[in-house]
Amino acid sequence: MVLIGARGYVGQELLQLIAQHEHIDLLLASSSTQSGQPIASLLPEWPDEQCFVKLKQEEVRGLDADVWVLAVPNEQSRAWAEVIRQAHPDCVILDLGADFRFEPDWVYGLTEWNRAALSSAKSIANPGCYATGAQLGLMPIRELLASPPVIFGVSGYSGAGRTPSPRNDPERLADNLIPYALGGHVHEREISQHLGRMVRFYPHVAGFFRGLTLTIAVRLTEPVDQADLLQRFEHVYGNEPLIHTAEKIPEIRDLQPRVTVRIGGFSVDGRDAHRACFVVVLDNLLKGAASQALQNINLALGYDELHAVLHSNELTS
Repeated sequence: MVLIGARGYVGQELLQLIAQHEHIDLLLASSSTQSGQPIASLLPEWPDEQCFVKLKQEEVRGLDADVWVLAVPNEQSRAWAEVIRQAHPDCVILDLGADFRFEPDWVYGLTEWNRAALSSAKSIANPGCYATGAQLGLMPIRELLASPPVIFGVSGYSGAGRTPSPRNDPERLADNLIPYALGGHVHEREISQHLGRMVRFYPHVAGFFRGLTLTIAVRLTEPVDQADLLQRFEHVYGNEPLIHTAEKIPEIRDLQPRVTVRIGGFSVDGRDAHRACFVVVLDNLLKGAASQALQNINLALGYDELHAVLHSNELTS
């Protein structure tokens, strides 16, 4: 495997997962800013003396890898994907960014809802973290939606990446909550397209490092009660090892292991049984990115979907 963009938080999470995967070897981890530094300097558990490398696009042809993962900023993946596909027509390319999430020729990697297509995929667009949580929360009731759901999201500041900005400045975030992109957020468009229903999405960032929570309010075409909703979600996700449903409102600290999703807090408006809400929580760096990517890579390569996923390190920072 070649990982391009290993410096970011998600790239590092994926490296930790790959370190436990005996069927996937890391050929190269590319990072222009950390070139020459041992991977073990960032990940002490890394098993060998490999160093980060600065990879140029013209050098892609000289690398023989079955899997290429792009963990670069949005709008930078397309150029990489073109040269990789030209040089290695049969390889698997997985993009962690947003560049291909709207492309029909790329398989959308919402794992639990798209396994059949992923099992033979060569080009995989990994979903965004908010989009993963929102869709997992809304898919079981998609056909009952009477109007656009309203999604209120709060994530830790790791979701804003490493490049300094107000949204990942701990001092700015101390005792604070910052709303942003309140119209036309890329995840709003992503959720709407793949859900097949319009949604309204309002993201915020808070002063904790990782994890996200979504409060989702819906209006349904038929009246329901709390038990109806819980039963519907349990029926859909009862056999899914990474998706847990419950009556109580889930919290980010409930994510044990952190590769899971928790859905709960189902509530129906006592004045109008067509109106309901519930909460979804997940780890934005794992199920919202790196561990879902590994699920998808496993499927594309024919391995067990959860291989090296359920045994990932339990990070609590």
